[in-house]
Amino acid sequence: MVSVRFIAKRLLLLVPVLFGVATVVFAILQLSPGNPARVIAGQRASQAFVNQVEQQLGLDDPIWVQYGRFLADVARFDLGQSYTIQRNTPVTTILANKLPVTIELALYGQLIGIVLGIPLGIISAVNQDTITDHLTRVGALSGISVPIFWSGPLVILLFSQILGWVPTSGRIDSQAYSIEPITGLITLDTFVQGIQQSLTSGFDPANFAPFISAVNHMILPALTIGIYSMALISRMMRSSMLEVIRQDYMRTARAKGQGAKITIMKHGLRNALIPVITVIGIQFGSLLGGAVLTETVFGIGGIGTLLVRAIEVGDYPVVQGTVLVFAFLFTLVNLGVDITYSVLDPRIQQ
Repeated sequence: MVSVRFIAKRLLLLVPVLFGVATVVFAILQLSPGNPARVIAGQRASQAFVNQVEQQLGLDDPIWVQYGRFLADVARFDLGQSYTIQRNTPVTTILANKLPVTIELALYGQLIGIVLGIPLGIISAVNQDTITDHLTRVGALSGISVPIFWSGPLVILLFSQILGWVPTSGRIDSQAYSIEPITGLITLDTFVQGIQQSLTSGFDPANFAPFISAVNHMILPALTIGIYSMALISRMMRSSMLEVIRQDYMRTARAKGQGAKITIMKHGLRNALIPVITVIGIQFGSLLGGAVLTETVFGIGGIGTLLVRAIEVGDYPVVQGTVLVFAFLFTLVNLGVDITYSVLDPRIQQ
């Protein structure tokens, strides 16, 4: 059982981490070339008008004044307004529209990695140096080696162009279905909508047609982003399980007459999962950051694409807000990893 004190201590540790990230982001953008006032005023604007914009935004204030104002705004969850991408729109509004896309993609990609990677790692470990082990290791090594910009078009060619199983782009068949966003996670929203319609007018498979469409559109992007995660988790799970299998308590369990499967699942899996949980946590953060390539390949407008666009046009508030949100999500994932650790091994709470 996880203690409240343990969770509270971990939550308090998030504060200095986020403060450090905010400071680094502010410093990097201050050192970056370009003038935000010039971006807002336009390249053909007079220097007098640019100076006026600088004064309005407080960009002519001393650096420590700007830094203090930036931290105060972040503490109030005010990330400023977009300069160019959606002019005068709060950054929080833009992120609220884009963030669910990336989170949904990363969640499904990570789910594929966990569901396939852990069993493959266990199978590879218990069949060490057999043909099954060799095939699994080659597959994992291939998955780690193949970049997304190559694997994405490959899965599109195979599963969409040749086999015709699933669509190649978008999040849903927008010409056939209109969805009222609830959470922004389109597969969840369409499923909830199907449940609501079933409760109102009785169950009808047609009520879940938008959900099926959303899932079909998510398969290829999630598979593309999940291949690397699956390969990494599989290799880590194999190494961890091989180490656990050689422990004395595993030999004792087998000597008492327990079957191999029961010994692995009852005594080995719990201990072997601890280092794998670390990889899963780190990998989820990487999926959030690396989703930009997948979003580009499959035409999904998420937060990764937004960040690249903001950097291109010099929209500093959007860049700051996006990086801070990424950092916040990453710290939350690490908090989840710490809590999972403590569940698997309560001694970690001491």
